[in-house]
Amino acid sequence: MPQARIAAARMNTRAQHGALAERIAARYLEACGLRVIGRNLRWRDGELDLVCEHGDTLVFVEVRMRRDTRFGGAAASVGTTKQARLIRAAQHYLAEQGRRAQARPARFDVVALSALDGTGIEWIRDAFGL
Repeated sequence: MPQARIAAARMNTRAQHGALAERIAARYLEACGLRVIGRNLRWRDGELDLVCEHGDTLVFVEVRMRRDTRFGGAAASVGTTKQARLIRAAQHYLAEQGRRAQARPARFDVVALSALDGTGIEWIRDAFGL
């Protein structure tokens, strides 16, 4: 198989796993009382996997999936560079939503999955701040 096809097949599988991880995370958060109001929102300098409401609080959720914990697991993969991109994406979201959204309290959560069957879920509330 040519190298480009192998890379495309890997990316397709990776994208499929990512989409499945986001669906599992959304169902989990909904079962915990959050309401999903946005999925896969993208801007040039960042993206948000899930945007939820938890009471009056807006929750920006980064979903991470790792099967191998040699490099610190899924939660550890949200470093300062990724946090900065999430913050910029949240700022875009808030700017688009207007004053009402901007006046609400907000937080950043991470949902880390260690398996795609829904058995290994870790929800880190208020994982990092502005």
